[in-house]
Amino acid sequence: MTVDADRGRSFTGRVRALVYGVAFGDALGAPVEKLSAGEIRARYGRVTSLDTAWHRMSGPEAARGGRVRGNGIVTDDTLMTLSLMQVYADTRRHLDAWDMADGFVRQIAWTPRYVPELQRETMLIERLFYPEKWIYQRLQLAGAEPRQGGLGNMVNCGAAMYIAPIGAVNACDPAGAYAEAIGFAAGHQQSYGLEAAGAMAAAVAAAFAPGATIEGIVETVIGLSKDGTRRAIARIAEVAQAERRKGSDHRAVTEAFHAAIAEFSPMGDDLTHTAAKAGRVSDAYQPSRLHSIEELPLALGFALVNDGAFRKSVEDGINSGRDTDSIGVMAGAILGALHGEAVMEAAALQRLDDANRLDLVAEADRFAAVAADILAADARAAAERQAQRDVLLSDRAAPPARAAE
Repeated sequence: MTVDADRGRSFTGRVRALVYGVAFGDALGAPVEKLSAGEIRARYGRVTSLDTAWHRMSGPEAARGGRVRGNGIVTDDTLMTLSLMQVYADTRRHLDAWDMADGFVRQIAWTPRYVPELQRETMLIERLFYPEKWIYQRLQLAGAEPRQGGLGNMVNCGAAMYIAPIGAVNACDPAGAYAEAIGFAAGHQQSYGLEAAGAMAAAVAAAFAPGATIEGIVETVIGLSKDGTRRAIARIAEVAQAERRKGSDHRAVTEAFHAAIAEFSPMGDDLTHTAAKAGRVSDAYQPSRLHSIEELPLALGFALVNDGAFRKSVEDGINSGRDTDSIGVMAGAILGALHGEAVMEAAALQRLDDANRLDLVAEADRFAAVAADILAADARAAAERQAQRDVLLSDRAAPPARAAE
């Protein structure tokens, strides 16, 4: 794909690259999800191609839940991102928790789509993990007040992994993206899982600003984030800068990042849920103001180490192990929005479209048109507010009237 540099960094070009980055990071990381960095090195060396076999593909079908992965197949991260884009297309305005309960529930539970991991058309909810099924259970079946929908859910990165479109609809306004993401995702997540959604949306919004840098994006996110999320991102940023100065290789950087994130994320290398864990209580996935998901800090950290380079950052992120697809999605979305279409590789785009029965550019262009309309409406509303404030404050320059003697 040959792209004019200026056009490729237009709003539409950046949205295209964001959507591509989500799908590319997802499909690249999916075959090695839940493996440790050491296990990835032992099995694959280094994963750099979409043409990678899933580490579970040769095992029993029951062990992989009837799913297939590898060779460009995306997961729920991408499909939920596309679902959120469709909610915007349906509403053509900013969203809140009621849109999670209405439009988003309709998308995941009542709208048939091709689910590539299942190799058939079905409702997306059939593929979702329990914390994402919670959206339907809590908001439709239990009838929870939408702003309280996330209460009681397992805390994870599930909201942050699909929240990037909110950053696009609030392009160049990280604070607005943070607020909208928190308001919308409150219907799904709580605690540091909800906080991560706000931070991720803010990062994407900051990436759209002309002249943005990865350092500036991270600084902005730290300024907006709260509690453990802020401290985790700041700590990883410090480590990233130190490892970059030392010229450390990927293995050393990964080890340094995992040591640093351990204070904030109890996840560790053992991500598989087994019968042996039944009845055991741990800090993992429980609400806490001290904790953070690890996927977003790691995605930002690898982007910092690599000076914002798209492919190297995504590859380093997914080869660090653990929740590889979501790390890839977050790095891909942020850096896609930052660099625009220049990051898109024609062969990879074709593989993604073919493997998943998608047209990612068409999906991105439809969403970009909607997002641009919302941004234009915001500009008109802001101008009207300012005009009203100018009238309201116009008497401040005049001296007070003197009382008659």
